[in-house]
Amino acid sequence: MKPRQQRMLAVGLVAVGLAIAATFTLRAFKDNMMFFVEISDVMAGNYPKERNFRIGGLVVAGTIEREEGSMDMSFMVTDTRCALPVTYSGVVPDLFREGQGVVAHGRMDGGGTFVADKIMAKHDEEYMAPEVAESIAKHVEDQTASVQHLSTECSPSDS
Repeated sequence: MKPRQQRMLAVGLVAVGLAIAATFTLRAFKDNMMFFVEISDVMAGNYPKERNFRIGGLVVAGTIEREEGSMDMSFMVTDTRCALPVTYSGVVPDLFREGQGVVAHGRMDGGGTFVADKIMAKHDEEYMAPEVAESIAKHVEDQTASVQHLSTECSPSDS
């Protein structure tokens, strides 16, 4: 082989290697991507059915229930328009409590309950996850508009 052919072969192999690496990288991103879904959208049935996703909102006061002698618990999370029941088994963050912001990773079960794999609580009094803050602000505006027009109620999906 001539030197020119060797260079062209090397460039071709490098290009094929980069294409393969890019394909594996994009596939890994696709498999590990976690979508944030607003609670109102979950209640309307608009959420990924076959994969995990994130929800966020405020823990509803008086809804935290812990099973005696177990790490299982259940509570409700709201975006100020709709509330969604959540179950979780594991250690919760120290900052987890009623009325505080929370983000949960998991998926819906067949009965309309969000089964969380991971719970994250906000870090301090001022911080809230951007997605949660946007969702709550949006629904506060919707509530204000609905009070003025006497409409909008959250109802769970029929599916």
